[in-house]
Amino acid sequence: MSTYRDVPFVNLAAQYAAEREELLPILDAVLGTGQWVGGPVVEELEAELAREHNVPSVVSVGSGTDALRLSMLALGIGPGDEVITPPNSFVASTAAIVSVGARPVFADVLPDQTIDPQAVEAAITPRTKAIMPVHLTGRCADMPALGALAQTKHLYIIEDAAQAYGSTLHGRRAGTMGDVGCFSAHPLKNLNAAGDAGFVLCSTEAIGRRLLRLRNNGLHDRNTALEWGVVSRLDSVQAAVIRHRLRSLDRTIQRRREHAQQYREALNPTEVFVPPCEFHQFNTFHTFVVQVDRRDELATRLAQDGIGTGIHYPRPIHLQPAAAALGYKAGDFPVAERQSERILSLPVHQWLKPGDIDYVAECVNRFVAEWPVQRTGS
Repeated sequence: MSTYRDVPFVNLAAQYAAEREELLPILDAVLGTGQWVGGPVVEELEAELAREHNVPSVVSVGSGTDALRLSMLALGIGPGDEVITPPNSFVASTAAIVSVGARPVFADVLPDQTIDPQAVEAAITPRTKAIMPVHLTGRCADMPALGALAQTKHLYIIEDAAQAYGSTLHGRRAGTMGDVGCFSAHPLKNLNAAGDAGFVLCSTEAIGRRLLRLRNNGLHDRNTALEWGVVSRLDSVQAAVIRHRLRSLDRTIQRRREHAQQYREALNPTEVFVPPCEFHQFNTFHTFVVQVDRRDELATRLAQDGIGTGIHYPRPIHLQPAAAALGYKAGDFPVAERQSERILSLPVHQWLKPGDIDYVAECVNRFVAEWPVQRTGS
């Protein structure tokens, strides 16, 4: 047995320590301008993101949730409309739908935790206005199938790409395969700010123009409000942090992918289910999620071994108290419900030390070997 190690699930302090000398002068320069909301730094970030993704427009906002919410408003989604989405996401994706007055309609997921296109098709009604796939864990949903379905049924696609900056599917980047691509730059994301932040990739200039207005009280100019909007502007300090961290993002993603591959090689494949990565998928591993029986007991044991873990997410959204009025019940989405009992996120961040992953895998393998675990993929 390996010597006890302290393996945190996240390590933002290590990130700041590594970048402090370069980052502080950048922040000092931004603060010294006195222009702390919007301005050139924000505009430069938006332009850089638009070039990188080859889209007509990028609009930054205050959070990933606002990216979803304002995108739906920009597309004209509101009361009386339905938006189909998976029930295994963070609650923010569904909350954004409710916040614009639309009704969330859930569709079950595949063994890899992404939304099942066949379940989406079965959930479409005359009131359906959009599909909101979630690129959970950094893995893109089946966008070719969803895109074909949306085209046939004349639906919008709102990509919840909050966890998937830099991920690709068949060579296409997350956030560029729908009408809008919505991202979060929350501190826990691979591309992160030092606080809440988000942005939207827009497939047309028209969507971008409306988003610019909606994020700024609906103002056309300083004294003319064309519609009711909100305040969701990205501040200059966060924009500067994101621009700086973009420079090292490729290395960050490479490290996380290397760590994921180490896990794949080290974990017991017959008793720990790890969703496969196909050749056409480039997963950036916002989280590394395994599926295992006796998940809670394993998490407790790993904590005793000094290993931090997470569960993303332990209760499907349709079973949350806030969702009671939607009328769903246990058993409606059996794949997502079963996964919620088995999923466990292991440390995969770029600040892991040599030997950490071997230690985590050894502890996991030792635990599952003690139990008559039956491996399943759902």
